[in-house]
Amino acid sequence: MDAEQLMRAAIVVTAALLAAVVIGWLSRLVVRLLGRRRYRRFLEQLSQACRWPFRAVLVVVALLIALPFSQLAGPAREIVHHALVIALIGASAWLAVRVLFVLEDAAFRRLPVDIADNRRYRRARTRIGMLRRLTAVTVTVLAVASILMTFAPLRTLGASLLASAGLAGVVAALAAHATLAHIFAGLQLAFTDELRLDDVVVVEGEWGRIEELRLTYVVVRLWDERRLVLPTTYFTTTPFQHWTRNESRVLGAAVLHLDHRMPVDALRAEAQRVVEASPLWDRRDWVLQVVDTTETTMVVRVLASADDAAKAYDLRCEIREKLIAYVREHHPEGLPQTRVAVIPPAGQP
Repeated sequence: MDAEQLMRAAIVVTAALLAAVVIGWLSRLVVRLLGRRRYRRFLEQLSQACRWPFRAVLVVVALLIALPFSQLAGPAREIVHHALVIALIGASAWLAVRVLFVLEDAAFRRLPVDIADNRRYRRARTRIGMLRRLTAVTVTVLAVASILMTFAPLRTLGASLLASAGLAGVVAALAAHATLAHIFAGLQLAFTDELRLDDVVVVEGEWGRIEELRLTYVVVRLWDERRLVLPTTYFTTTPFQHWTRNESRVLGAAVLHLDHRMPVDALRAEAQRVVEASPLWDRRDWVLQVVDTTETTMVVRVLASADDAAKAYDLRCEIREKLIAYVREHHPEGLPQTRVAVIPPAGQP
C-alpha cells in the first residue's frame, strides 16, 4: 500500500468516525427533546446506560460503510471486514444487554415493594428479573455463536463433526447436568410462584428474606445481615418454611415463661393495651393464651399481626419487653421462681 492509499484510508476512517460522532450527538439531542415529556426519566437512563455500546455500534457501522471507499483490496480488506463484523456482533450484543437492564429498572420503578401488600409486585419483579437474566444469557450465547460462524473453517468443519456429535452431546449433557438442573429449578421457582424476592423463609434453621433469585442459586439475607447462598434445587427438593407464600401479613409470637401465680386476666389486659398502642400492629389480629405448662412455669404466648415480617419481628420484641417490665413492676410474684421445700428431720419440731 503506497502513501496515497494510506492517506485515502485515513481520510475515509476519519470521515466515518466524524459521522458516527455527529449521529451520536443528534441522538442525544433527540433524547433531550423527547425527555421533556412523559418518558424523560426512562430516556435519560437509557441514554446514560447505553452511551458507550451505542457509540461502539455507530463507529463500527460507519467503518463498514466506509470500507468500500478505502481502496483496500485482497486479503487486507477481507481481514478488516471480518474484524469489523465481529466487532459489530459484539457491540450489538453489548447494547442489547444494556437495554435489557434499563427495561428491568424501568419495570421495577412501577412495581414498588415498600407498601403493605406487595405480594403481586414481588412476584412480578421476580419473574422480570429472571427473564432478563435468561434473555441476557441467550443474547450472549447467540453472539458468541454468530462470531464463531463467521470463521469459514468452523462452518466447513461442522459437517465432519456430525459423526462425533452424538458422543460429544452425551459428554456435554453429563458435564452440564448439575448446572441445567439448577437453571430449570430457578425457572420453576420463579414462574410457579413458589418463591419471590423479599419472601420470608426459614431454611437450615435460619430466618431470613430472599434477597436474590438467580438462575442457579438463591441468596437469603438472614436476620443478622449474614447471607446464606443455596442452589435453586434446594428449594425444589428440601422442605422449608415459607411465611409469606399467600400474603405479606405475618403473625408475630412473643412467648413468656411465668410463675403459676401470675394473674392471666391482668396480663391479657396489659397485652391488649400494649398491642393497641403500637404503630407496628396492623389492627387486625391479636390473642394471648396459656399454651403450655412446665413443672415450674406456665408458657404464655402473645400473637399479633403486622403488615410484613420485619414489623412482626419488631412488634413481638416490643410486646415481650413491655410485658416483662409490667410483670416485674406490678406482679413480681409472676416471675419464674424455684421453690424448695425444707422438711425437718423426724423427731424435730
